[in-house]
Amino acid sequence: MAAGFELALDARCALGESPLWSVAEEVLRFVDIKGRRIHRFDPASSEHASTQLPEEVGCIGLSDDGGLVAGLRSGIWLLDGDGHAVRKLADNPEDQRTSRFNDGAVDPGGRFIVGTLDETRERGNAGLYRFDERGLVRIDGGLITSNGTAFSPDGRRLYHSDTFRYVLYVRDYDPATGEATNRRVFARFGSETDRGRPDGGAVDADGCYWTALYEGGRVQRYAPDGRFIAEYPVPARCPTMVAFGGRDLRTLYCTSARAGRPEAELAEYPLSGALFAMRVDVAGLARPLFHPPG
Repeated sequence: MAAGFELALDARCALGESPLWSVAEEVLRFVDIKGRRIHRFDPASSEHASTQLPEEVGCIGLSDDGGLVAGLRSGIWLLDGDGHAVRKLADNPEDQRTSRFNDGAVDPGGRFIVGTLDETRERGNAGLYRFDERGLVRIDGGLITSNGTAFSPDGRRLYHSDTFRYVLYVRDYDPATGEATNRRVFARFGSETDRGRPDGGAVDADGCYWTALYEGGRVQRYAPDGRFIAEYPVPARCPTMVAFGGRDLRTLYCTSARAGRPEAELAEYPLSGALFAMRVDVAGLARPLFHPPG
């Protein structure tokens, strides 16, 4: 199905995350959480630029005003297309000393579905939230690290993972109202069945879920019924998230991390922190646009 991941950009991210393809611009944006940067990469010209932010940025989504919606440590922000702050939309409802917004995605109705993480990994008080014109509403709680947010092609399934519990969940989702119900286990990872923890994910046009396995050095694809289909090695031990891009949405991009990794691992995987790409036989889905309130 695919030849394998190859280097797209040696971005040297400390913690690369949230790759996001803009169909209108034909560019890929992604973040470096630890580096506090939003990157912009044009694969056609190889042009690359980045914007420094004052705090960690966990995830970004495209906004219908031409800008971005972003989950930062302090809250949810509206940014311009280059990543500069426009206005704050909502505060982080948790203790910002040990919590920040982490992974998120815009739903088919233009809402921002975004989760937090508990940096202590002890209290399990992180949550998954929905933000729209009605404000910020908690969908789920008791998490350690909310991750892997993605939607099925019809918008009626919401996927998200709890990375440090090695589990990927799926919920029934109403794209008209944003209501999420009936959480159940979609797949388990780690010491129970596999190597690596489920980090960021994406869904293709066939409804299959792709997940990057942090510390697993690979990306896996699962059928809508949870059946394992295939896996693809990544030239980094810590891939973090995947996203479909390219003019035909058949290029799978994958971010990765290098911060805090052992020297021996970085010697074995010198491209850790880079952006990788792989051509695939199935198209991805165009990302919905966020509708800013007001």
